[in-house]
Amino acid sequence: MVSRTLTDTDTPVWAKSQVLDGDLVDAVKRERRDVVVTGSLSVVRQLMAADLVEEYRLLTFPTVLGTGRRVFPTDGPQLDLECLSAAQIGAAVLTRCRRAAR
Repeated sequence: MVSRTLTDTDTPVWAKSQVLDGDLVDAVKRERRDVVVTGSLSVVRQLMAADLVEEYRLLTFPTVLGTGRRVFPTDGPQLDLECLSAAQIGAAVLTRCRRAAR
């Protein structure tokens, strides 16, 4: 778990998680297991910038909310993705993508 404010004692419901102490990119590089990011655009952006994302799993709801920050910013480098799968999950669509072969 990555948090700026929580401690290990604050997170008993996350049984297999630990609060990260130190640099996010270094910790992910040392990790031998898959790292899953849920609901943290700042963490995703840091991992994208360090070229550490192998697969994107995007759960998209068909709701238009207006403006906001984007996962893939328009002012960043172009990212070509290939779709691995897409499936309807209730009212949403789960899409799995990875970087297209270069």
